[in-house]
Amino acid sequence: MSLLVLVGAFPSVGHTQEKPNIIFILVDDLGYGDIGVFFQNERKVRNDRSEPWIMTPMLDKMANEGAMLTNHYTAAPVCAPSRASILMGVSQGHAHVRNNQFDKEIGDNYTVADVLKNVGYETIAIGKWGLQGKGKGPDWPAHPLKKGFDLYFGYIRHGDGHEHYPVEGVYRGSKEVYDGYELVEGLDKSYTGDLFTAKAKDYIISHQNKKSGQPFFMYLAYDTPHAVLELPTQDYPAGGGLNGGLQWLGTPGEMINTASGEVDSFTYPEFANATYDHDKDVNTPEEEWPSTYKRYATVNRRIDDQVGDLMQLLKDLNISENTLVVFTSDNGPSRESYLPKDYVAYTPEFFNNFANFDGIKRDVYEGGLRTATIVHWPTHIKEGTVVSTPSISYDWMATFADVSQAAAPIRTDGVSLLPSLIGKGKQASSKIYVEYSENGKVPGFDEFLESHRNKKRGEMQMLRKGDMVGVRYDIQNQADDFEIYNVVKDPQQARNLAGENIKLQEEFKSMALRGRMADMGAPRPYDNSLVPALEGLKVKEGLVATTYQVNSAFIPSVLGKAISEEVQDLPAIEGESGDGNLVVWTGYIKVPEGGKYTFSADRKQSHFFMRIHDSSVVDGNYSTDDSPQGTVYLEAGYHPVKIYMLKEDSSPKLDLSWSFEDNPKEVVSSGFWFR
Repeated sequence: MSLLVLVGAFPSVGHTQEKPNIIFILVDDLGYGDIGVFFQNERKVRNDRSEPWIMTPMLDKMANEGAMLTNHYTAAPVCAPSRASILMGVSQGHAHVRNNQFDKEIGDNYTVADVLKNVGYETIAIGKWGLQGKGKGPDWPAHPLKKGFDLYFGYIRHGDGHEHYPVEGVYRGSKEVYDGYELVEGLDKSYTGDLFTAKAKDYIISHQNKKSGQPFFMYLAYDTPHAVLELPTQDYPAGGGLNGGLQWLGTPGEMINTASGEVDSFTYPEFANATYDHDKDVNTPEEEWPSTYKRYATVNRRIDDQVGDLMQLLKDLNISENTLVVFTSDNGPSRESYLPKDYVAYTPEFFNNFANFDGIKRDVYEGGLRTATIVHWPTHIKEGTVVSTPSISYDWMATFADVSQAAAPIRTDGVSLLPSLIGKGKQASSKIYVEYSENGKVPGFDEFLESHRNKKRGEMQMLRKGDMVGVRYDIQNQADDFEIYNVVKDPQQARNLAGENIKLQEEFKSMALRGRMADMGAPRPYDNSLVPALEGLKVKEGLVATTYQVNSAFIPSVLGKAISEEVQDLPAIEGESGDGNLVVWTGYIKVPEGGKYTFSADRKQSHFFMRIHDSSVVDGNYSTDDSPQGTVYLEAGYHPVKIYMLKEDSSPKLDLSWSFEDNPKEVVSSGFWFR
């Protein structure tokens, strides 16, 4: 058998359509219930004085002018893995950073910044990073400037983001802010939420003055409202946008226009003397909000002002209609304040930051994973759009690639949300999957169902299919049943339907194995469980080989129109015939015996990728210098497979081998491939 795959290195090709600027705003530990239009406005309307509320007028305005995503999930219920999945476009079943691996390097693969930079974007990251890898710095192995970003300003280390005054270090000690690889001095009295906003505005203004013809991508990762619950120095500067609001001054000691006055001092007037019905008795005097909650409300309201300031700037610069802005959170609300012991301990019960759900940060119930997400893109997204279609945070890579006429790498687990946002085209279903481990318990809040209170977390998983969600806590082995809920009818997850739908139970158990790869740094009790084969198939020998011509430096997730299609066996490839530079083999692999299989690809400088079910088994797409391999545990029988090869020279060669239970590897012969 011979096949020619003609290819060199294909540079990205520009498009005549104007590419939009993209701003991705990620806040830290903001709950679904923290934003007015998602929940807090309901509390105000009820006017129950025992249930205080917070208003977010700027975010409400943004939502009313754009789209609210009411069924959007985060990839993990804690910050580091959540951010890694967003930036890499993969679920926690494929991410390099999992569980509580703070400061672990994000991994060697394409980031969303790489994808956009490849089609002409300037890329900038501002704020909290926490994915840099080992070392003292500044030359960390996964510094943002090594991960597709042209510019960076912010906190590199995860722990630095717990203190919001980097110089004074009011509660957690002084911290380090970096501009690229350089330590920034002179940040006296610079509250980080204000600092990052002012820097973002300064960049946008400068970019429009100097590079207005080039689109930009901004990853703006705030370190608030996550603890410590520190206050700004003063009220938000009047106005907003180009000539008002926060301003970057750039003078050491007065870097921004709120770097004056007293640190950790300003409470918004509407909260300073706020009272509530503390004992739920209208006949007794109300009490003041505890200082802890005045602080939280101020931090929350400050974020609202900061986002409103940025949105006004886009309008002032006349780029609002060509700028896609996403606002979301990394996970559900926390119960952390990091304040001294004389403060009342913070709990999200006071404002019900978890809305009508159970669970908080570190839970895989809805309250830990459902995020209040807003998307703004005037003239493209209709005002007042509500997207109820389920989606997840690793969909953003595919979405941004779509709006920029790029393509996400084949590795991505996400789908483009553009059809849902603009109301055109067919929306693909998101693959919603979460895995996470933590030794704590679900809080025993009175608002939570008794069946959920104080439940041990341990190893956890969550899947969603349509209206149905499957959840497992404290997993001991693959045989453990999922709790199953219809979260549309039952958002608090009160009625467990596990005993009523055996077929869905088995489907969830299969899905939980078919879309992930084990990671040695985050072992799971189901890592060695056999992935179920498909049943009831009628197959023929050989794979379907389809060729494409793609203009991409990597194997893309969107392939375009096929050039040719034929049936082929796949013992090996070598020769000089065929069309296109990318070939995709589709079909089934017949596994003769259940157990551990390690696949490896010798591909002579080709980009290579192999997926079994939805698991990324062999990923040789990022680098072509090695012989990539991957290990899976497969049940005997037929398993769906897709194999991709993008050639980098005119003499293609591929040897795809497997080994069973650590036996010597051998080429997968033609008798194991079917269609």
